[in-house]
Amino acid sequence: MTERPTLAVGLMSGTSLDGMDAALVRLNGPTHVDLIAFAHVAYTADYRRQIEHAIAAGTTRDLALLHARIADWGVEAVQQVLAKARCKASDLDLIAFHGQTIWHEPPAVTWQLGEPAIIAEAFGVRVVSGFRGRDVAAGGEGAPLVPMADVLLFGADQPRVLLNIGGMANLTYVARRARDEGAFAFDTGPGMAIIDGVARLVDPSLPFDVDGRLAAAGTPNPAVVDRLLADPFFAAPPPKSTGRELFGAGYAAAIHREVPGPDGVATAVALTVRSIAAAIARWVPGHPEVVISGGGAHHPGVMASLAPALTGHSVRRFEEVCFAGDAKEAVAFALLGYLAVHGQPGNIPAATGARGARVLGMVTPA
Repeated sequence: MTERPTLAVGLMSGTSLDGMDAALVRLNGPTHVDLIAFAHVAYTADYRRQIEHAIAAGTTRDLALLHARIADWGVEAVQQVLAKARCKASDLDLIAFHGQTIWHEPPAVTWQLGEPAIIAEAFGVRVVSGFRGRDVAAGGEGAPLVPMADVLLFGADQPRVLLNIGGMANLTYVARRARDEGAFAFDTGPGMAIIDGVARLVDPSLPFDVDGRLAAAGTPNPAVVDRLLADPFFAAPPPKSTGRELFGAGYAAAIHREVPGPDGVATAVALTVRSIAAAIARWVPGHPEVVISGGGAHHPGVMASLAPALTGHSVRRFEEVCFAGDAKEAVAFALLGYLAVHGQPGNIPAATGARGARVLGMVTPA
């Protein structure tokens, strides 16, 4: 008997703190997905400050209120994507809700805020959330989790690297689509979080380095980049993950103090590009094509610097091989929600370092 298609919404709010992504998808089993609609609810500067404050010095009340507020943003994102598709909530099989990571320190803990009951109550649809905790409990990093989608959905008939440059940058090496043999993944270090963090210090009116203009106006400081790359994180072997507790506001402020103005933004770009290129050169076998998604794919300076840094690799944007790259991570979490309700593992131990494959996520009933 053929399984009927699953209609799901995946919600993702990442370390870039730029907003909440919602992808409405139709899953025909775990290896075939159609993107029906995508919506992005941008965080205002005030929302972003609330999250940054919670990460840096939030009180119990701050964290509790933000827990509800993030779910409200999730509700808004679901409403928008359903409206775009002219789809009713009653047609949904599930909503996969990542929440917002505010602290990530494996093997001790990973913590995402966002109350799933608020979303379940708003739409009368079951919500799958809390994806990372089980992997950490099993000795893993709890990240990256997108590699399951990279393997099942976005690989190719030959080796491919799926590189996501979000707030942090991470890559998945897929030897062959829909097979996890030989696949591995890890965070390479900062992606856009530091670039945009320094840009906001240079010009507080900016939400990020718009069109890469500040980086283009500056010159990177190679000596500073060399010193930053001496951090033990970059030399550590995979599996490994990181977040704003290491590459966050304080890190951006330190670069801004040492290299003020546009030169600091250019220096942050060089740090992101060089750390990615070094990770690929050191850990990825051969010279497979590199397919790029995330905010970094829209930054002219990052993209212009990456191609020559990845000597011998073909470099393509995600939308050249699939759908719009901005929707990729939200689609990935829709898949993880699907796997959870079907009792199938959502992690790849070679990517996270967990003791074994685990079913990820908790279900809040409709």
